[in-house]
Amino acid sequence: MESKAQKPANLVQLGRKAPEPGAEPHIDPVCKMLVMPETAAASYEHEGTTYYFCNPGCKVKFAADPAKYLSEPPVGSNSDAESEGHGDTETGSDGVPASPRLDVSASTEIEYTCPMHPEVVQIGPGSCPICGMALEPKEISLDDQPDPEFIDMKRRFAISSVLTVPVFALAMGEMFPAFHSLVSPSVSVWVQFALAVPVVFWGGWPFFERAWASVKNASPNMFTLIAIGTGSAMLYSLVALFAPQLFPASLRDGHTGLIPVYFEAAAVITTLVLLGQVLELKARAQTSSAIKELLRLAPETATVIFPDGSEETVDLRHVEAGQKLRVKANEKVPTDGEIIEGDTSIDESMVTGESMPVEKHAGDKVIGGTINGSRSFTMRAERVGKETLLAQIVKMVGEAQRSRAPIQRLADVVSAYFVPAVILVAIVAFGVWLVFGSLTYAIVAAVSVLIIACPCALGLATPMSIMVGTGVGAKNGVLIKKAEALETLESVNAIVVDKTGTLTEGKPVVRSIVAVHNSPPYEGGVAAASADGVVLSEADIIRIGVTNENDSEAVNRPPAEAAVLSSAQADVLRLAASVERNSEHPLANAVTEAAKERGISLLDVQDFESETGKGVSGTIDGKRVFVGRDESVPAQEDVIGSQLAVMIDGKHAGTLIVADAVKPSAKAAIDELHRQGIEVVMMTGDNRATADAVAKELGIDHVFAEVMPEDKAAKVKELQQQGKRVAMAGDGVNDAPALAQADVGIAFASGTDVAIESADITLLRPDLGGILKARNLSRETMKNIRQNLFFAFAYNILGVPIAAGVLFPVFGVLLSPMIASAAMTFSSVSVIANALRLRRRKL
Repeated sequence: MESKAQKPANLVQLGRKAPEPGAEPHIDPVCKMLVMPETAAASYEHEGTTYYFCNPGCKVKFAADPAKYLSEPPVGSNSDAESEGHGDTETGSDGVPASPRLDVSASTEIEYTCPMHPEVVQIGPGSCPICGMALEPKEISLDDQPDPEFIDMKRRFAISSVLTVPVFALAMGEMFPAFHSLVSPSVSVWVQFALAVPVVFWGGWPFFERAWASVKNASPNMFTLIAIGTGSAMLYSLVALFAPQLFPASLRDGHTGLIPVYFEAAAVITTLVLLGQVLELKARAQTSSAIKELLRLAPETATVIFPDGSEETVDLRHVEAGQKLRVKANEKVPTDGEIIEGDTSIDESMVTGESMPVEKHAGDKVIGGTINGSRSFTMRAERVGKETLLAQIVKMVGEAQRSRAPIQRLADVVSAYFVPAVILVAIVAFGVWLVFGSLTYAIVAAVSVLIIACPCALGLATPMSIMVGTGVGAKNGVLIKKAEALETLESVNAIVVDKTGTLTEGKPVVRSIVAVHNSPPYEGGVAAASADGVVLSEADIIRIGVTNENDSEAVNRPPAEAAVLSSAQADVLRLAASVERNSEHPLANAVTEAAKERGISLLDVQDFESETGKGVSGTIDGKRVFVGRDESVPAQEDVIGSQLAVMIDGKHAGTLIVADAVKPSAKAAIDELHRQGIEVVMMTGDNRATADAVAKELGIDHVFAEVMPEDKAAKVKELQQQGKRVAMAGDGVNDAPALAQADVGIAFASGTDVAIESADITLLRPDLGGILKARNLSRETMKNIRQNLFFAFAYNILGVPIAAGVLFPVFGVLLSPMIASAAMTFSSVSVIANALRLRRRKL
């Protein structure tokens, strides 16, 4: 029977790790929170049904009286839900009945989560039942709806401020005898009472609610301390005002005869904490700015071309995969797809971080959200909606921001004992001051200790930096899947990369042309080989851009930087390209592309033949031209790439050197990695000679050549056994095992889905520059986290003893609760502000 149960209005999901895909949520029968079986804190079997609980306390209550909780309908359920959703049970795969399940897809309301405890999920705004912090939307959107929590806190702060100022003025005025002639002390006390009560019990009511929730959930937090501190000050003051006879005469003020009250302390503390909440909520909103910038990249409309040729601009949400779209000049590309017709250049910097526009032609892929250049083109939509690269980036960044780094465990352990320890210190301080001082000093010290302690600063130290850091990474083409990868990457001392596509362009190009200098030109404009042309002397060699035989740099120079071809070189290239244009081999494409780039016209070819593993041949003007591997032509030494001999009727006319061009950014990135103490290892299936030549050119430390795909993981493990922390970068299906074996797996967005799923980090640009950015992001984020933790720990370690009065015997200083509240307020804000500094870091 299909469940009709709805999500409860106060639904909360609790657990210690993210649920597995497809996991079914269950209702905690005690608190009605949503619990995943994999992350439940406890479980209990009753009458053949297994129930799951958010914490052990709920289990204890349920075990004592199951009938009490089973008789209660789920919060927010209707009668159908009671009879079908809650009453029925289903049998699991193991034959054991499962607890009642909730149809979580029934609600379209916004889910909120806690930045400190991402396992907490709730429908609608509210506060975290663990730490008491205001929840924030789980998914960031561009709907600029005002944050109800921020609006509420700002209103409470504004009204409380207006009421607190006169309370503070009256309290401070009592220190001056002349003030008594203006306002009677007894009148002053009653006015303070009248103004402070709404401040504390209305303005600060959310703090008391959160404190009570923390007690019920056995999770004392910052609001527990605030409620105890302000509540104690108010309770003492109310008793002093309404029942002064309960206090000894020694406590009465010598001038006014009244028992001192602390209405101003309670009001000022509440107002300052409200100010802190306003500042914190405002600062936290900025941590999602990176995701919002990504969301703004997506266009709102697209121009659809219908089968009859008509065009219509429609809402992007209505575009379907397979539809034909027109993208006009300077418009945003509406969705991911493939160019059908037209040539253009596209600015992909907002997605990949590549500053230069990328040339695109028919058959090339385009990314939704990127900006078209000055030419129009038509495209076919392939991935739309949540399937686009931009949507996947936003999703990945959001998940990473809610993940937890291992360094967070330190703060978690400390926070677990922090609040009880602070309460104990406050009790001890109260007792010591009561014995060796006075009741007034005892109250001041105890309240100050409770107020100055700030567990939130500890709790925010890591997640705020992670949230900002992952956003910065996304803007730079570095997508972090989980926070743990950021922490691990900082300690990596060896990076394994593939040659093709990472160090090199992954596309063969003609890098050098050797012509037989003493060959007389053929009548048809073709360079013909002389009888002895197979033996080349130093004087016979002509290369693109080579002025002498030892100019090895020119051999590896990209074509765009090469010198103009001589007539002999042009003839050799014309011959080769004319024959190769009939082949689909990658090397053939490189030769024909080289001729096209230089405007060389091609010749007609008859009787084309292709011999696998050797080359191609054809007849041009009655001459048989062969391009490929010929054993009669000696191979040139110290040359990177494949050597294609060009033969005319069996005589050598020239040689083309075709190789994968080294990426311009590779050398600089490797030099910087070396400066950081990182060993760069190249792992490739290419032959040893080619691999060693590339490694020598780039300064790579170690080479694994001729590696079979199935052996890649073993090579990574070999490095790890040498004591190295290894990061592996790859993009193919056969890279997945190695990515999983590495301490940090890095995949490229252009790679396979299997590789991306196996990796911890995804780079939108497949080069070493992206790896370097990821490494720099890791270092900057971890440095920021350590700064936050240091500030938080130092603040609490110094603040609590000072508030307790340890400086009083030496300096006569006893911290005011109002100053303590100001310090506590700005400790959390300072942690968030420091995390936001990451946005200004250049990777």
